[in-house]
Amino acid sequence: MLIVAAGRGHRAGGGTPKQYRRLDSRTVLSLTLDHAIGSQDVDYCRVVIHRDDEDLYKNALSDWKKLSKLLPPVYGGAERQDSVRLGLESLVDLDPSIVFIHDAARPFVTSQLLSKLRHEAEREDWDGCLPGLPVVDTLKKAGADRQVETTVDRTNIWRAQTPQTFKFAQILAAHRAAEGRALTDDVAVAEASGLKIKVIDGDARNIKLTTPEDFEEAKRLLADLEGRSSDHGTAMTRVGFGFDVHQFEPGSEIILCGVPIPFEQKLKGHSDADAGLHAITDAILGAIGEGDIGDHFPPTDDQWKDAPSSLFLERARDLVTEKGGAIVHVDLTLICERPKIKPHREAMRQSIAETLELEIGSVSVKATTTEKLGFTGRQEGLAAQAVATVRLP
Repeated sequence: MLIVAAGRGHRAGGGTPKQYRRLDSRTVLSLTLDHAIGSQDVDYCRVVIHRDDEDLYKNALSDWKKLSKLLPPVYGGAERQDSVRLGLESLVDLDPSIVFIHDAARPFVTSQLLSKLRHEAEREDWDGCLPGLPVVDTLKKAGADRQVETTVDRTNIWRAQTPQTFKFAQILAAHRAAEGRALTDDVAVAEASGLKIKVIDGDARNIKLTTPEDFEEAKRLLADLEGRSSDHGTAMTRVGFGFDVHQFEPGSEIILCGVPIPFEQKLKGHSDADAGLHAITDAILGAIGEGDIGDHFPPTDDQWKDAPSSLFLERARDLVTEKGGAIVHVDLTLICERPKIKPHREAMRQSIAETLELEIGSVSVKATTTEKLGFTGRQEGLAAQAVATVRLP
C-alpha cells in the first residue's frame, strides 16, 4: 500500500498538516496505518511525505509498534500526482502485482473494504477499482452569480474514495505518461491511459478529513468505535435479540449464514429461509428499535420470494449506519441435530463479517442440540437465536 501524506492540509485548520494532527491521543497517520497494516491483504506500506515533515513523521509514529510491514518513507513532489508517481517508482524493485493508493487523511478504512478492492483489482477483466458512494442528494449547476441554471442527473454518479487499487505495472506506466498534467486523482490518471476501472460500493465511515468539521465527526466516530463517550455526548451501547425457526422440506442443500451446505433436505420459507441471517437481522433491528424482519421484508411481498437473506442483513446494517451508529459484535447460536455446523462455522463467520463489514473476530457462530427433544430433536427443522451489540451516538 502506498499512503500519500505529503500534502499541507490547510483547509483542516490547526496549523499542523492534518495527517499529523491528533484525534484524541492518536495521530491521523498512525490510525490510518493501523487499519491498513492490520489487513491480511496488505503486505507492506510505504508512506510518501513532504521533505519538510521528517520530524513530524517520526513523532507521529514514536509510540507506534507495528513496524514490521512499514517501509522507510520517501519524499513526495510539488503536487499529489507527483507524490504518487515518486512513491510508485520507489516500489519498482519490490515488483508488486497490486498496489493500493490511499490518502493518509482517511483513517477509517476497513479490512473488509481492502479485501473487496484487492479481489476486484486482481481480476483479469479490470485494471483497477475504486470504492465509491452513490450520490443521493439532488445536484444543481449554478452560474458565477450562484443562480441555479439546471439540475444535474445524478444517475450513475459516484463520490470517489480511496484506496484506489490497481495492477502495479499499469498504474505506474499511466503515471509516467501523465507527468506534467493536472489530473484530479489516480483513477483520472488511469482513465487518461485507457485503463478499465471498476467502481465498487465504498464505506460511509471511510471519511476524508478535510475541514475542522470533519475532525469533529472523526472524533465522534473514533469514540464510537472504541466504545467510549466523546466530547459531544455519550455513545450508547444497545443490545438486540433475534430468534428464527424454519422447518425442513425435501431438497438438496441448506443455506445457513450465506453458506450452502449439501444436505438431503432444505429449509422451507418465502426467501432462501436462512434462519441464521434472519435471527441476526432481527437482533440488529431490535437493537436500534426498527421493528422486525417482517416489517421491512414482508413474506406476502413477491419481490422477496427466494431472495438471498444477505439482502435483509445488509439493510439492517445500513439502518445502523444511517443512524450514525456501528455494529460492534454479533453472537449466533444454531440449534439442530443435523446438519453438522462445525465444518462450516468459519465460512459462516466470514460470510457474516463481510456482509456486516466487521472484523471476523467480532462475529461468533456456535451450534448446539436439544438432546433429541422437541421439533429440532426430531429433525423436523432448525432454530437460530442471535444477540447483536450496537453503539449509537
